Amino acid sequence: MTSRIPRDSRLRLVRPRPLAAAPSAVNERRPRRPAPRPPEGTPAPAELARMARSGLAAAARVARWADNALGPGRDAATADGKATLSESTAERAASDLGLTTDRIRADWDTARLAGLVEVHGDSARPGWRLRAWDRDDSAVLRGWVALFDAWSLASPEPEEQEPAAVAEVVSAMPQVLSFLQLSAGPVPVEQLLDLLRQRVTELRTERCEVPYGAGSEPAAPLAPVPVDADPAEPAQDAELAPLLDWALHALAAVGALTCGGGQATLTPLGSWAVWVKLEQICVAAQSPAGNIEQSAEGMLRGCAQLRPNAARAEYRAWLAARTVGSAVSELLLAARGDDALLRGLAFEALRVVGAPAEPDVRAVVEEPALRPYALLWLAEHDGVDPEDAHEVLTREEATWLWVDTAAAVADHGEAPMLVRHLESALQPTVPALLTEVRAVGHPRTVQVLVALAAAHPDPALAKAVRRAAFQVHTGGS
Repeated sequence: MTSRIPRDSRLRLVRPRPLAAAPSAVNERRPRRPAPRPPEGTPAPAELARMARSGLAAAARVARWADNALGPGRDAATADGKATLSESTAERAASDLGLTTDRIRADWDTARLAGLVEVHGDSARPGWRLRAWDRDDSAVLRGWVALFDAWSLASPEPEEQEPAAVAEVVSAMPQVLSFLQLSAGPVPVEQLLDLLRQRVTELRTERCEVPYGAGSEPAAPLAPVPVDADPAEPAQDAELAPLLDWALHALAAVGALTCGGGQATLTPLGSWAVWVKLEQICVAAQSPAGNIEQSAEGMLRGCAQLRPNAARAEYRAWLAARTVGSAVSELLLAARGDDALLRGLAFEALRVVGAPAEPDVRAVVEEPALRPYALLWLAEHDGVDPEDAHEVLTREEATWLWVDTAAAVADHGEAPMLVRHLESALQPTVPALLTEVRAVGHPRTVQVLVALAAAHPDPALAKAVRRAAFQVHTGGS
């Protein structure tokens, strides 16, 4: 038997991105939506970038000091394996920069949240935004937006408050910020507290909804509340008022708003950032897919036939409407399903999330079904060229990923695409590929080989593939 695949070619593993985002028609053209214009009075991007550079000047200063003083071959920044400044390093930075150690630690944390310093495992290094800080306005604005997104981490949570209550306020603040942006001016804090109370009540009501299954009996009704009972609003205000105060001051600390005289006002940067996120949501709602209200799985299925740029726009809009933690958890849950196409798309969406997803991606490295995808994601996140990222995979992991991607093609692609997928195999010959495919134990191996045999035009090769499928099915050798 001979193979039509050249024996002397080193065939590279093709990442699932082109397949996953392949359009249904080559000549498909979607009408372009005119680029939205920010609200009147919004400063130009160059002026916004100047404001962001000014607000992050102290963080950039510490990041540059670390780049010079703690680079490769020099002292490490950490002593505890958590990429936080050790006491000796903080004191050294304070001495060199003429600041207190507390100020150094605060600026270091800000630099990490803004992406000026990147944390990788137990080490930290200068981020790419620091390299482009003086010449790339978009890098500066993206760094500031990253800090804005992490506002709840920029200031310590109130210790006396329950974590669940803090989480509710963090989840409710996007609506408060949207109201501030639409108001385009100072808003009384009392009005914001009323809005926050309404949103938290909605969140609590949603959690308390219990769907009754078929044949189940509803629980006995609660005792009626006396008509003359006092409402719970004063007690809820007493709980939410200090949390709102914390949230507003945390947002002020990152430069998103100003507080004073019982009022809060978005800064130009804050107003622009909220507008960008609202616009992303509107774009998704008006797009042909319109997946913003879908679960992660529904959103990914809706993006399967979009071109790469359009799909990434949908990912950004879907992410903008959710907290980072819940979005990443949803995407990883979808990736654990049986559909290999969704697995590849989920990690494409996680690439849009970027650095905030790193801890969760590292946590799934030991899951066999997600390991190859997670390793590729982490390699790219660490700065490896996407074309070379496959080199971090072992032969077995690369073969497992080939089968998984082939399963996605078999389920959602066309026969010629499955035949072309042979060219992406790491093995130089089809017999070698079949031997290693049978050894990796992918649960879809039989279906993939049967589909490949049915699609391939070479009768001899198709026969060999069918034989391999039968041997896997029967457990033979």
